[in-house]
Amino acid sequence: MYFCRMNVEPEIEQTEQPEELYDRKSFTIDQGQQPLRIDKWIQSRLEGITRNKVQNSIDAGFVSVNGKNVKSNYRVKPGDEIMVMSLINPEYTELKAENIPLDIVFEDEDLMVINKPANMVVHPGVGNYTGTLLNGVAYYLQHQNPELTEDTLPRYGLVHRIDKNTTGLIVLAKNATSAAHLAKQFFNHTVKRKYLALVWGDVEKEEGTIETHIARHQQHRKMFTAYPEGEIGKHAITHYKVLEKFYYVSLVQCVLETGRTHQIRVHMKHIGHTLFNDWEYGGDRVLKGTVYTKYKQFVDNCFEICPRCALHAQTLGFVHPRTKEELFFEAPVPADMEQVIEKWRKYAAVLGGAGRLES
Repeated sequence: MYFCRMNVEPEIEQTEQPEELYDRKSFTIDQGQQPLRIDKWIQSRLEGITRNKVQNSIDAGFVSVNGKNVKSNYRVKPGDEIMVMSLINPEYTELKAENIPLDIVFEDEDLMVINKPANMVVHPGVGNYTGTLLNGVAYYLQHQNPELTEDTLPRYGLVHRIDKNTTGLIVLAKNATSAAHLAKQFFNHTVKRKYLALVWGDVEKEEGTIETHIARHQQHRKMFTAYPEGEIGKHAITHYKVLEKFYYVSLVQCVLETGRTHQIRVHMKHIGHTLFNDWEYGGDRVLKGTVYTKYKQFVDNCFEICPRCALHAQTLGFVHPRTKEELFFEAPVPADMEQVIEKWRKYAAVLGGAGRLES
C-alpha cells in the first residue's frame, strides 16, 4: 500500500528503520459529509495519490470501513470509521533486479518465507542500493511473472524487515491481497516471532517482560534508546526467557510483541545485558568477566568467529492469507552463532569444574 510518503533523514541508513513497514491511519467521517465514493474521499485527503492506486489498494484490502473491507464504489456516510494501511518511509528508489541466491524456506502462490543471512540489508536505501534481499527477490519474482513491478506489488511484497546483521526468517507477499493480510497481522501484533540472542552478563531473572518507549537517541542519531516513562518514542514490549547461562554471557529467547527499531538490542541494553558483539550499543568489548589476558583473547576470538550482533530471528508464525491456516517456521541457528555459543558452553563447563572466577 502506498498512500503516503514520509521524509527520511539523509544520514539514516535503511538498517535503522522500523521492522514493521505499515502504519495505520484512522478517520471518522464528519456528520455533515454527503454520500461520496470512498475512493474519491481518500484521494481528496491524501496528497500525491492517484485514484487508480487508491482503487487497487481498496481491492487488495488495505482499506476497511467499520472493520470490514469494502469496494471502491462504497459511499461513505457520517460516523463511518475508516482505516487505511499505509507504507512507512516508502524510500522509492530504482530497484535493480539482481541474481542473488535466496534461502527459500517456504513458497506458494501467495507468499514466500526466506532465511536471511548476516551482512545483508533487506531493502535498498541510503548507502545500500544494490545487493539487498529485495534486489534478489525482484529478480526471482520477475522470472515467475515478467509483468510484475513495484507499482503492481509495492516493495515486491515486503511487509517487515530485520536488521542487516540479524539473521533469520522474513516473509514476503507475492500479491497485493496477501500483502494487506500480512501487514494487518504485523500491525495487530498477532505474528509470532521468537529471536535467539547472546547477551552480556548473568541475567538474574529467568524470564521477564521489558516495556518502555523507544526513540532515536538525541546525540547519536543512528542509535535508539529506551524511555521508561513519558510520551517520547513508540511503545515497545519484549518478553524474554533465559535458555542457558555461561557465567559472563547468557543465551536468551526474546519474543516480540511490538516491532520497533532495534527493539531487542535497545531493550536488552536497557536492563543491563547488551547483545554480544553489538558494536553500535557497546557490546563489542569485554563487559563482563575477568581481567586475565587469556580471557580477553578468548572473547576476541569469539568476536572474530561471529563478527556481528549475535541475534537470530529463529521462529516466525502467522495465518496464511488464503487458507487461514496457522503456519510456523523455524530457521536453524547460523554457524557463526552456533560456534560461539558452543565455545561459551565449553568455557562455562571449565569454570564450573574449577570454581567460578570473580568478575
